Amino acid sequence: MQEKYDHLSVEHAAQTHWTAADAYRVTEDADKAKYYACSMLPYPSGKLHMGHVRNYTINDMLTRSLRMRGHNVLMPMGWDAFGLPAENAALKNKVPPAQWTYENIAYMKKQMQAMGLAIDWSREIATCDPAYYRWNQWLFLKMLEKGIAYRKTQVVNWDPVDQTVLANEQVIDGRGWRTGALVEKREIPGYYLKITDYAQELLDHVQLGNDKATLTGWPDKVRLMQENWIGKSEGVRFAFPHDIRGSDGQLIQDGRLYVFTTRADTIMGVTFCAVAPEHPLALHAAADNAGLAAFIEECKKGGNTEAELATKEKEGLPTGLFVTHPLTGEAVPVWVGNYVLMSYGDGAVMGVPAHDERDFAFAQKYGLPIQQVIAVEGEAFSTEGWQEWYGDKPRAACVNSGVLDGLGHRQAVDKVAELLAGQGLGEKKTTWRLRDWGVSRQRYWGTPIPIIHCEDCGPQPVPEKDLPVVLPEDLVPDGSGNPLVKSEAFHAGVVCPCCGKPARRETDTMDTFVDSSWYFMRYCDPQNSDRMVAEGADYWMPMDQYIGGIEHAILHLLYARFWTKVMRDLGLVKVDEPFTRLLTQGMVLNHIFSRRTAKGGKEYFWPSDVEFVQDDSGKIVGAKLKKAIDSADGVLPVGTAIDYEGIGTMSKSKNNGVDPQDLIEKYGADTARLYTMFTAPPELTLEWNDSAVEGSYRFLRRVWGFGAKLAESGATGAVAQLQRQAAPQAEFGKAAKALRLEIHTVLKQVDFDYQRMQYNTVVSGGMKMLNALEAFKAEGEADHLAAAEGFAILLRILYPATPHIAHSLWAELGYAAIFGDILDAPWPQVDERALQQDELQLVLQINGKLRGNVTVPATADKAAIEAAALASDAFARQANGAAPKKVIVVPGKLVNIVL
Repeated sequence: MQEKYDHLSVEHAAQTHWTAADAYRVTEDADKAKYYACSMLPYPSGKLHMGHVRNYTINDMLTRSLRMRGHNVLMPMGWDAFGLPAENAALKNKVPPAQWTYENIAYMKKQMQAMGLAIDWSREIATCDPAYYRWNQWLFLKMLEKGIAYRKTQVVNWDPVDQTVLANEQVIDGRGWRTGALVEKREIPGYYLKITDYAQELLDHVQLGNDKATLTGWPDKVRLMQENWIGKSEGVRFAFPHDIRGSDGQLIQDGRLYVFTTRADTIMGVTFCAVAPEHPLALHAAADNAGLAAFIEECKKGGNTEAELATKEKEGLPTGLFVTHPLTGEAVPVWVGNYVLMSYGDGAVMGVPAHDERDFAFAQKYGLPIQQVIAVEGEAFSTEGWQEWYGDKPRAACVNSGVLDGLGHRQAVDKVAELLAGQGLGEKKTTWRLRDWGVSRQRYWGTPIPIIHCEDCGPQPVPEKDLPVVLPEDLVPDGSGNPLVKSEAFHAGVVCPCCGKPARRETDTMDTFVDSSWYFMRYCDPQNSDRMVAEGADYWMPMDQYIGGIEHAILHLLYARFWTKVMRDLGLVKVDEPFTRLLTQGMVLNHIFSRRTAKGGKEYFWPSDVEFVQDDSGKIVGAKLKKAIDSADGVLPVGTAIDYEGIGTMSKSKNNGVDPQDLIEKYGADTARLYTMFTAPPELTLEWNDSAVEGSYRFLRRVWGFGAKLAESGATGAVAQLQRQAAPQAEFGKAAKALRLEIHTVLKQVDFDYQRMQYNTVVSGGMKMLNALEAFKAEGEADHLAAAEGFAILLRILYPATPHIAHSLWAELGYAAIFGDILDAPWPQVDERALQQDELQLVLQINGKLRGNVTVPATADKAAIEAAALASDAFARQANGAAPKKVIVVPGKLVNIVL
């Protein structure tokens, strides 16, 4: 074998071998225990970064180790290929998104193959393939038939630059998450999926402390995030009556302003009501109030998430309208509040400033009354500042509340519900934070929604026989909106399936979360043209281990769970939940550099194009370009000031990812893999460090060097002896026994670490094994067997992390001839005989202080240990002739002599 480690030739040879053997193709096998391990599919942005390397290496280590243990393991890969980034790239490069996407897929696939991943590429899918998205359309139509999908008009967040609807979560500080443009409010029609019909089951399966929960293999933090997002609340929905009439003379909303509250016990403390800017009462009041109309328009400019609502400045204006308190009959003023969302509940809230922190801030700002209606025994009420005890606490009871006085929280809520129900104004109700999923997007590069619009018949579903509705792949967005609207070819020849008259296709496409909500099931039957899923899904699902970033903990996982339940109810799959276990791997961090464009958007720069600006103390105070860069504002010259945002997650959108290709060429894929596994536990973040990569490379050179040394020593002959059971412990010399003790002790821990997916300590275990092997000096022929055995164990535990070098050394040293390809070599077993020691080294203490060690036979009893300790030189020096008062023996650990 070659003396020095040449990673390029080693990795090329290994990958050529695996490709020729079609080593990773997997089929269903009822005789083997199946294991389905899957990483979240990537967006084909053009290049992998080290975050990808880390994610996929975690999956690869799991796949390879379980295969060696005899499992039938599936590790597929595909491409989340639709989406707005492709359209933006098309705008910039003036090429169709399809061309950009397919070129990126080809390049990124080569990068993955260069990493040596054990992917079954025969199952590869791309969500932009009509053979895939046909089934998006088919299931959408099935949902439409069942009433799970429906069409409605709703106020949405509109990004005027991207010309598309944004979810609340995509609006940050009132601006589009990607463009930075001020978001507008618009009322447009679209399609929605009734995820709320599944709210209770989605909650039951994930909720901490719920005996119906099945997702116990998920991190608690993710389960809690989902639970909070679903947001079950039990309370009372009731109405404030009013006599406010519209321009047509009719009562607005039938003369009732509805609100929902979980704190109906505070109803007597209502001093105002606040409605959303889009609420009918707000619009009615603004019709002849220019100031209010301007305020409402200002509110429309920003989208709002609940997180933003909690921190933003509460602002409002009075409408001049009043509603009637349902229990006291008093007039209650109506305000418009920027913190009230029309999309949540009824778009209105009751204001109880004394007992709600948000209402308290609003009332203080605008001088509204603050009326105490809850008292806590032993605590004084104040309107000077918010006091946390105003909430629901023990020893709290209603005051200043008439018939409610003296009642506790639950009793008062029941009484209020009873009183309101008696008037026909309210009832107990369970509400959900979860809202139906709007899947319509005003974008081109996505799954066409299979609807035909007829002037006479209205929207009609595309007949199933005409699926898929194929997205034209030759359009180039020009920034003026969805090019499908103007595509004559897309609309050509379309007739209404109901009346046969000329019609037009729906030009909205589906939210890309639809694509990622079931791709993992398609991996099971990727070539089936007749069914969405078939027998493969019956065998592989549910997925045993899902791996992906914490940023997908809510929406993607929630939508995938919902989609699975719909498929189950339609008889397509037999599982309730798609993912049995979930690992949210930590992100890989790197420096982030950016600048605001002239239009208010944000663009990012690669760290390699930027240099730090530091003050006299060496502190980083900014950054500047070290080369000219094309930007949205034209060419930026060398020296242009750039914002430094600190350390953050590697992301293609932030241009701070490290392209693994350069790393692979310089150090090899095994080094990249080893570094990402060793530097931090899988679930924790990893801060990129170039010098630490070099350390991983040095370790692999040492592994190779020991293998070469082993070959030169003639120890390869000992490999053949490994066919039989390891030689009896008695045949080994003292050094060999010590080596085997260390190797098998570490193996026991490594085996445990593999089972709990703590791959950083797996790698450190391998380093301990190599240290022991390098320090070992054979004393006889049998000792060569100990070295050969130890290296065989080391190669197998390193193989899942560094498969190329392990494959090569396994073959070069003759292990493959004995045990077969390392792909399916038996997982090493701990030899309990190796853990049995002839001698033990015990810590020697005198008067509780460490004074040395004492070596005794492993079979020595307490008397023999005491005798050995008293006969030691260390005791003689310390005792100086004094007799011991007591000898304390802690078996297997220490001896303490008290003088």
